[in-house]
Amino acid sequence: MSLKSIIAKIFAKNIYQKTQVWATNPVVAQQKVLQQLITQAQHTAFGKDHHFNKITTAADFAKYVPVRDYEALKPYVDRVVQGEANILWKGKPLYFAKTSGTTSGAKYIPLTKESMPYHIEAARNAILHYIHETGKADFVDGKMIFLQGSPILEEKNGIKLGRLSGIVAHFVPKYLQKNRMPSWETNCIEDWETKVNATVEETFHENMAVISGIPSWVQMYFEKLHQKGGKPVGEIFKNFNLFIYGGVNYEPYRAKFENLIGRKVDSIELFPASEGFFAYQDSQKEKGMLLLLNSGIFYEFIKSDEFYTENPRRYTIGEVELNVNYVLIISTNAGLWGYNIGDTVQFTCLKPYRIIVSGRIKHYISAFGEHVIGKEVESALQEAIIGTSIRINEFTVAPQITPAKGLPYHEWFIEFENEPQDSAAFAEALDNAMRKQNVYYDDLIVGKVLQKVVVTKVVKNGFQDYMKSIGKLGGQNKVPRLSNDRKIADLLKTQ
Repeated sequence: MSLKSIIAKIFAKNIYQKTQVWATNPVVAQQKVLQQLITQAQHTAFGKDHHFNKITTAADFAKYVPVRDYEALKPYVDRVVQGEANILWKGKPLYFAKTSGTTSGAKYIPLTKESMPYHIEAARNAILHYIHETGKADFVDGKMIFLQGSPILEEKNGIKLGRLSGIVAHFVPKYLQKNRMPSWETNCIEDWETKVNATVEETFHENMAVISGIPSWVQMYFEKLHQKGGKPVGEIFKNFNLFIYGGVNYEPYRAKFENLIGRKVDSIELFPASEGFFAYQDSQKEKGMLLLLNSGIFYEFIKSDEFYTENPRRYTIGEVELNVNYVLIISTNAGLWGYNIGDTVQFTCLKPYRIIVSGRIKHYISAFGEHVIGKEVESALQEAIIGTSIRINEFTVAPQITPAKGLPYHEWFIEFENEPQDSAAFAEALDNAMRKQNVYYDDLIVGKVLQKVVVTKVVKNGFQDYMKSIGKLGGQNKVPRLSNDRKIADLLKTQ
């Protein structure tokens, strides 16, 4: 065992013990965070407009601060982007994380000197919790790869901006710099396919121990490694034993990854976003990710089936229940207040508070009142392929309301790695699994409002081609699991 791995184990134990302090006192931790946020922002333009001087409790906060998405908060953000200080948070932000907006073009998410450290610490602590629980630390001596956006930053009114993953690249601790790959020059390549090809060339002969990134894009990297080496990734990188991912559910990709790697490897799930780092998998034995209640973010939760009602109740951490679908609302030390990031979560454990990401509040199918969410289609697909040789590269689901003949249906667009031997039996299994997942969908099938699912095969690399056609290949971009319209479906149909 190397000195570096010994030090890592000692550090891991220390961080674990610190985590237990707030994880075992969740309500108190969140009350402190809210008080700190209000105190530090009460003299900002937003704080004055929303009576921060009168807020002492979560109930006060809910009274004076409405829930907003980016569009509603945009008048304040625009003032920050124009260079004004003390608008959403004291002073000016260090950076803007630039993301794609659905209706307003580019979105500029502020990152402050108070919020930025938590993005780095959370990723670090996820690895340290893994070390503490498993005792495995030898990987710290190997090379680590983080497939991410370009670290080249622009500037807007004196504030630097770029993709979150590119900004984070500037904060990689010195003790990881020698181990980190790809090179800075390769990381700066904007074109995703060119970057992945260069990364393959740089890493092929290295001792890769940890690989991290969004599964759909790591899959591309693995496929290119396999093409170059003619053997599984696990044979090319004999010491690769830890995969770190976030952004999408890994389960639909797991069988494909294990085939590409040639063996099973441990994995750690993260829940990062431009708006904050919310959770990470703290245990290999328990389901879900530890919600970070002491990281400069105050959380509120709205039941998703109540979200579009007038004045839905906002729950705090001590009021949530297991297995209920909640819209995640955040207030942060980057100046986001009562902010709806669009993700829905479910709690898998309340001691400590662990969550899974169940989908997006805007990504669902409810063309017939069924309100199918991302978690349900992912779980149904997993059930349908259990015990088979079927492997899936990517998929999305959309409603077909006006078919040429017969009843409407849910259409599943699936890019197979290994196709089912019996397509009809697979579609039947998939439909049965969906009926178990969503009682409203089951009612629609029983009541003959819908016919059973229709599976449409997507050509190889069809989803990559689709993402490329809309300018969202690679980086933090993900294929939506669900759409309530046919925009994606119609594009996939034309391939």
